[in-house]
Amino acid sequence: MRRIGIMGGTFNPIHNGHLAIAERAREQFLLEKVMFLPSGVPYMKNLREVLPVSVRCEMTSLAIADIPYFELSEMEASDAETRKNTYTFETLEKLRQLDPEAQYYFILGADSLQTIEHWKNPRLIFQDCIILAAVRWEKGSSEENAKKLLDRQILYLQEKFGAVIEILKFQGIDISSTKLREKIQMGESVHNLMPEAVENYILTHHLYEKSTD
Repeated sequence: MRRIGIMGGTFNPIHNGHLAIAERAREQFLLEKVMFLPSGVPYMKNLREVLPVSVRCEMTSLAIADIPYFELSEMEASDAETRKNTYTFETLEKLRQLDPEAQYYFILGADSLQTIEHWKNPRLIFQDCIILAAVRWEKGSSEENAKKLLDRQILYLQEKFGAVIEILKFQGIDISSTKLREKIQMGESVHNLMPEAVENYILTHHLYEKSTD
């Protein structure tokens, strides 16, 4: 069975942290490829802070252009044309219809496991994919309490929904899209925090330079 990773997100903007997690998932779980799916109308986000999906798709395309096993999917982007909310369970259903023989691995941050049961139709999400929960770790660090809480939540989701959840360990990169937007608004450098092609695109089009509030 073909193993395909799914890296969903707003990607507002995409950065090196996203790429590092996707690469680690590919290596650890022997994925054939990782699909990047910029969300069309993310219902859990403040839309005033989110660039048009066409722009976010372009940045994502630039970020992964030289990586043959990363692929851009604009499946969720079409929802933006009708202002239809983007739901993960619907995306997974569409992917299943397109390639029913594939095994899908949905990559997310481990903190999302605390809220995923409140997503739209979580049972269908767990039914259609294996969850890869990305956990930041550093050599020599010990976070026993956090690990216990994570293990407890995984067990809870397994018992309630029949979820299949695997831990994706990667060496943490202290970076987020929110921090990058803030740095750009303050005129600070974001060099080496995102692919150079994405950085140039943002600078050329003067993105994020002013608050949209």
